[in-house]
Amino acid sequence: MPAKLPSDIADLLLAWYDLNARRLPWRSPPGAPRADPYRVWLSEIMLQQTTVATVRPRFEEFVARWPDVESLASASDADLMAAWAGLGYYARARNLIACARAVVAAGGHFPATEEGLRTLPGVGAYTAAAIAAIAFGERAVVVDANVARVVARLFAITAPLPGAMPEVRAATESITPDARSGDFAQAMMDLGSAICTPRNPSCLICPLAPSCRAFASGDPESFPEKKAKAAKPQRYGTIFWAERDGQVLLVRRPPKGLLGGMLALPTGPWSPAPPGLEDPPIAADWTMRDGTVAHVFTHFRLELALAVARAEAHSNAGEWWPIADIESAGLPTVFAKAASAIRRAE
Repeated sequence: MPAKLPSDIADLLLAWYDLNARRLPWRSPPGAPRADPYRVWLSEIMLQQTTVATVRPRFEEFVARWPDVESLASASDADLMAAWAGLGYYARARNLIACARAVVAAGGHFPATEEGLRTLPGVGAYTAAAIAAIAFGERAVVVDANVARVVARLFAITAPLPGAMPEVRAATESITPDARSGDFAQAMMDLGSAICTPRNPSCLICPLAPSCRAFASGDPESFPEKKAKAAKPQRYGTIFWAERDGQVLLVRRPPKGLLGGMLALPTGPWSPAPPGLEDPPIAADWTMRDGTVAHVFTHFRLELALAVARAEAHSNAGEWWPIADIESAGLPTVFAKAASAIRRAE
């Protein structure tokens, strides 16, 4: 682990945070009683690989509809998945309701320790540390992407992430205070978001600049080194829009796997080459539309052709949804894009 930094790092950062903390609906301001564990947990799950700007309004919608863990635990899977639409990474939604039900089954209270939190569905090492520190005041080492960048620069850790995470975590451990560790974690997040940004960091107004080894090097942006991103594979598919009496056929995707449990437009296989009209949901006179819909998932890029047909008879292949009210179906983003493209072309 790199040599220790001055002992007043935490004090300097907390003093800056007391004046500059972001006001977020899941947080308690500095000096106020700790935040509700339910709100902290919900926000941390939502914020996984999703920006604060995206999460803020959706979080407020969730807590207005489900203000506590008991109400969320009693929600139907379908309602929860529909409410989650557009946030992506849908396994988080499935874990969310599973975790809420586990907490209620155990008495309705979140475990107050990092170790106990790790036993809950969907709660990994980072999330458990964040909840323990922020909601319960337990000393925990909280390292998200912003914190990792701040610490890598403070200690001039050059190895690219995520390979350098053990070194970054050990360095974070060395500066995490015993008191106010939750505020310290949030202060590090805010510093990384507002000042110690990936590009063009604002070092001249950073409270930690005098102790920052990356700043002293004259090239803070070069820490940590950037790892070249591998090209994402390309896949192709076809979305099928079957229309009948002002309704469109939707299907419920299997509970496991990508977009699991979500209502969606039917698709054929997703393959390395365009599959054309392979595997339609019903027999019909399908017509391919001009244009495609593209979407980028974590591990691959997807390009979807659009096929449309008039259904001559009722089908039990899924459920028929009013086209005029398609926005209320809670379709995942890729299918919402396709629905908009098809309706615009009509």
